[in-house]
Amino acid sequence: MATAEKISIALPPEMVHIVRGAVATGEYASSSEVIRDALRDWTYKRNLRQQGVTELRRVWQEAVNDKTPGISPDDVLDRLECKYQAIAESTSIEK
Repeated sequence: MATAEKISIALPPEMVHIVRGAVATGEYASSSEVIRDALRDWTYKRNLRQQGVTELRRVWQEAVNDKTPGISPDDVLDRLECKYQAIAESTSIEK
């Protein structure tokens, strides 16, 4: 492991209890290991969120740049109405 720098953090009592409990049960060897694992998990999730945002921006930009004609709102509503009417009719037949 690379050199480590010691820092001091303040945690609410509930979190201190969780950290100490993880060490007491043997799940972790030290409080530092608990915090390092939590930070690794946080960093991983943060990176995933950022990748999701980047992908969403890319897809949004593609949609903005797409000049093909879309479907009118009335057509969408008509299709949905037909779909749900068919579902309603098939459900009433089964009863």
